[in-house]
Amino acid sequence: MDEYTDLEVLSHRALCDMPLVRPVLDKIADKWTILILTVICPKPSRFNEIKRRLDGITHKALADALKRLERNGLVTRTVLPTQPIGVEYAITPLGHSLREPFEALCLWAAANGDKVEAATHRYDNR
Repeated sequence: MDEYTDLEVLSHRALCDMPLVRPVLDKIADKWTILILTVICPKPSRFNEIKRRLDGITHKALADALKRLERNGLVTRTVLPTQPIGVEYAITPLGHSLREPFEALCLWAAANGDKVEAATHRYDNR
């Protein structure tokens, strides 16, 4: 009984916070953000290194995502004094604060991906 009460309280709180939460989720819960931040979390990386590690991302999608992440304060972009000029992307403290929830989400996805696929298959075949 207490479990349902707790869930109702959490649900109510989430709905009340939605005007604050939704715009932030729109900025971090897209197709590539979690994966990009995962790649650059351990160490700064150059554009092509990030692209190589993210199978399937296009040049344009990565460039747009990195600009958006920089704009939102989650990554920094540093021009390197090399010939030719290089650019390195690093995660900011704000971006790093997403590490724990993103790791939990990735672990959940790895553990439950087959269940989601099975449910999708069952739904599609009924």
